[in-house]
Amino acid sequence: MTRTLSKNVHIGLIHPERDSLKCSLVKGDYQYFHYGCDGQDDRGWGCGYRTVQTMASWLCQNWDPNKRIPSLPEIQQALVSMGDKPHSFLGSKEWIGTVEASLVLDHFFHVPCKLVHARGGGADLERVAVPELGQHFEKHGSPVMMGGDRDNSSKGILGVCSGDAGSYLLVADPHYDGCELDGTELQRRGWVAWKRVSSLNQSSFYNLCMPQTA
Repeated sequence: MTRTLSKNVHIGLIHPERDSLKCSLVKGDYQYFHYGCDGQDDRGWGCGYRTVQTMASWLCQNWDPNKRIPSLPEIQQALVSMGDKPHSFLGSKEWIGTVEASLVLDHFFHVPCKLVHARGGGADLERVAVPELGQHFEKHGSPVMMGGDRDNSSKGILGVCSGDAGSYLLVADPHYDGCELDGTELQRRGWVAWKRVSSLNQSSFYNLCMPQTA
């Protein structure tokens, strides 16, 4: 059973630079999904599913209030039903990434997603992802899912900010496991934080999944 989850956990987090040139943030309400938040122990494999649920919570509250957030078993069943995964995927601990996220959100919410690929971290990510994210939050406003190969930890992206010292992503990390914390405490512990783009894995490619709701 899903506990009462924290909402809008980025609110109150100060910009990473005092004189940031441009910041674009998520618009509208969402819930922060993380390991174990519904009583299912998905530590070590469920981060992608949890990020999808965070995105789904935004869609339920800002796109179609008649929809509900799919559970992890429902996400797996959907991917099997559409032929993306074999039957053995049901009940497994297999990860999902941005491609599966786009299929799931289209299946449950009829929302297409834009997939953006950056060949590497560092300069490639800065050049490709930062402007795409800025446009996304200004036009659509929903959370974004980010994943990669060497850096294969799913991340929810809630904003992007550029300044003289470079660019930053506002990351909601779904790997937290424990009792519900409010946004201030999640920020204090680093589960919701601005991450400098240059600090991410330079040798990993990255993919972004951006729901197209406008």
